[in-house]
Amino acid sequence: MKNKLTIYILIAMVLGIVAGYIVHETAAPETISSFAKNIKLLGTIFIRLVKTIIAPLVFTTLVVGIAKLGDLKTVGRVGGKAMLWFVTASLVSLLVGMVLVNFFKPGSYIDLSQADNSGLKDLMGKTTEFSLQKFIEHIVPSSIFEALATNEILQIVLFSILFGVAAANLGDYSKPVIKALDVCAHIILKIVGYVMNFAPFGVFGTLAAVVAEKGLSIFSFYLIYFSYFVLGIATLWVILCSVGFFILGGRRMKSLLRHIAGPLLVAFSTTSSEAVFPKLTEELERFGCKNKIVSFILPLGYSFNLDGSMMYMTFASLAIAQAYGIDMPIGQQLTMLLVLMLTSKGIAGVPRASLIIVLATCAMFKIPPEGVALILPIDHFCDMFRTGTNVLGNALATSVVSKWEGELGEEAVTPAATF
Repeated sequence: MKNKLTIYILIAMVLGIVAGYIVHETAAPETISSFAKNIKLLGTIFIRLVKTIIAPLVFTTLVVGIAKLGDLKTVGRVGGKAMLWFVTASLVSLLVGMVLVNFFKPGSYIDLSQADNSGLKDLMGKTTEFSLQKFIEHIVPSSIFEALATNEILQIVLFSILFGVAAANLGDYSKPVIKALDVCAHIILKIVGYVMNFAPFGVFGTLAAVVAEKGLSIFSFYLIYFSYFVLGIATLWVILCSVGFFILGGRRMKSLLRHIAGPLLVAFSTTSSEAVFPKLTEELERFGCKNKIVSFILPLGYSFNLDGSMMYMTFASLAIAQAYGIDMPIGQQLTMLLVLMLTSKGIAGVPRASLIIVLATCAMFKIPPEGVALILPIDHFCDMFRTGTNVLGNALATSVVSKWEGELGEEAVTPAATF
């Protein structure tokens, strides 16, 4: 049944594109708008179902994982290794985007008449100018209940770390609470299985809506921009997989890719990293990573290690500058890179979250923020690739830290989903 789910998702992708294309070519504009709005509800339902379990799952698994690590020294050591990976991977991802956009200059091929100004209005209402105060407020919760209600992963992670460390230091006294949270985590993972059965419908609705509105002709307008972006993603995959082969070994790296094939496909087709967080947790444990490492590293990765999004943010920001003929010296580009390192931490793993960061960054560097409207028409398809890359990066980070800690065991069972 698990392998069948992958097949159903692939079929849903094809059917969604075909249905959207038929509607785009045959229906009246008002019908297309109504169809897209209604069919997209299938994707909305799936994403919302997943989001209902993200916050409790992050809290329970992270607290249990830290408690199992045992003491503050171990937590610090594992967390330090994770942050070393996250910062290095983020810098490499940003640099890949920066090098490619300077070499190929994709922004010069963007047609200014294809801007999606209606989509820009939605994004403009979600962004604020970067400041140290906003950055701190984004990390430190004023209320854990508010953070849980709004799925602020970074704030939940911070509270969970404090809770887990305190529970670990209490020793036997806190064991009943840890046991109860462990049971809750397993119940939530059981719910994941139910929710994932709806994934093909969500995939169908999401793709049908996008293709119905935009049509496949969108690729002809943005072919060069999109091609260079995919080349950047491919370059990033080669770098990440090469590091994985070097650290984990060829056999284990191939095994990891087999295990995460299902989550990768769901992330790719729904453009949501959050949609696969529970399933990715399950697959990494099947791969051989210990629960205490997975439940600690993976939530951190969702806040600090979105490699595909990082690459895209430099790529898109500089491409917009090129489209407007704005010359940015290398020194200014490196400054932008460092700003993106800070502003991107904790961005939500939901569709178009990285565009909000691009919008704020453009405004900061005197690049017309309305330039984001230039890349909106093709952004959904770019988002598919960068979201899949985010999943690969976090799976690899968790596996590598497990290896460094000597906590990477043999595979427990056969991968849940393969191509």
